[in-house]
Amino acid sequence: MANFDIGIVGLGIMGRNMALNFSRRGNAVAVFNPDVAGEGDLLAAFLEAHGCDGIAGARILDDVVAMLRRPRVILMMVKAGTPVDDMIHRLAPRLEPGDIIIDGGNSQYLDTARRAAAVEKQGLLYVGCGVSGGGEGALRGPSLMPGGTAGAWERVRPLLQSIAARLDDGTPCCEWIGPGGSGHFVKMVHNGIEYAMMQAIAETYDMMKRLFGMKADEIAGVFDRWNGGRLGGYLVGIVPRVLKMKDGNGLLVDSILDRAFQKGTGKEASIAALGLGVPVPAIDGAVSERCISSLIEERRRWAGVFPSGTGFTGDGKALVKDLEDALFCSIAVAHGQGFSLIQKASLEFGWGLDRGTIARVWRGGCIIQSKMMNDVEALFRKKPDAGHIIAEQPFAGAVREKQQGWRNAVASAVKHGIPAPVLSSALAYFDSYRSERLPANLLQAMRDFFGAHGYERVDAPAGTLFRTEWQR
Repeated sequence: MANFDIGIVGLGIMGRNMALNFSRRGNAVAVFNPDVAGEGDLLAAFLEAHGCDGIAGARILDDVVAMLRRPRVILMMVKAGTPVDDMIHRLAPRLEPGDIIIDGGNSQYLDTARRAAAVEKQGLLYVGCGVSGGGEGALRGPSLMPGGTAGAWERVRPLLQSIAARLDDGTPCCEWIGPGGSGHFVKMVHNGIEYAMMQAIAETYDMMKRLFGMKADEIAGVFDRWNGGRLGGYLVGIVPRVLKMKDGNGLLVDSILDRAFQKGTGKEASIAALGLGVPVPAIDGAVSERCISSLIEERRRWAGVFPSGTGFTGDGKALVKDLEDALFCSIAVAHGQGFSLIQKASLEFGWGLDRGTIARVWRGGCIIQSKMMNDVEALFRKKPDAGHIIAEQPFAGAVREKQQGWRNAVASAVKHGIPAPVLSSALAYFDSYRSERLPANLLQAMRDFFGAHGYERVDAPAGTLFRTEWQR
């Protein structure tokens, strides 16, 4: 009987938890899992554990489609890339005009735009929906960033907003982002900011550990204090819990290998930013540091060739305060870089994105939710056409106040040979932005010298190119 509200295809951790979330919010859910080598019978295991009147499943895709009320809504929770295209090719012939396909994975935004255009030609509607919050968020309330075929929003709004995280005033952390691949683009930027925030947090931890010899549980106390102030948020808040966790060998974090993996969204944010001409060095640095972390044997060889420098002899308490300032400023810069990237993409692709709405969606349920995000939303609500957030209040005042501590922290890292790629690149980015004149004049002169590329002059109209016969 066609009375199920939504179909979910893909029963990995995210798919399973999304299905349970939909069901617990009063939606009837039909589930299906494509056969994937090595996964086992996820469908049977899920239905055995959770099958009830609100959740049912089938092994044949036609049967799942037949269970859905019209216009049908099917949420794909499959691995990004070819599996998404394969599933669309299986689904589309079984659907009718007006039915809706949602991709809830981390698909590349250009792929989403391509798929939306192809699906729309068949009379179907397509939504690329960013989902943030991890497995726990998928179960209890994620942040959702849907975009694609505008006509789909009226039908999917009650479904998606029913499972989304909610702010204190009851507002769901789910709003329509825009057309094409905009939903997945915004999720990609979210992950880029997440990479930068996590790396900056790790750098402050590393400096306390290596400079002062602080133990993990002592550092946990520092982060606990920071979480009670302007740095409060999900990521800073989980650090004390992570650092205090113990196993049979003592503090667990000390037994974890220092190699970080990535799923690609941080890298994609850097690539997109390069293509759009938007500088995001905090995100770039975080991605590069994960790559360096994987070179364990090479790092060990280098450590033998270039041993550590002098020990720290300064004021530890003062430097902890400096690190707090450096972390705040660097995270603020990472937010600014992300929202600048969103604004440029919106203009480039004609998406008409509302940065205030995006900030509100990111205030709950997602990994980068924080007190700072409240200020970002308030800024864009008050001033929708605002430029870079660092030049706007309250961020401009906060960075002015904390700038010296930021510099002290970065200087200590450099002096003692401790890598701080996000803290330092964010500072260099800030200093570049506040420089009335940069040495790009010499770059242009050199480019003209060897490549006859031409240069502009300060005493001529912008865009007028000059050339010099340097060899003569």
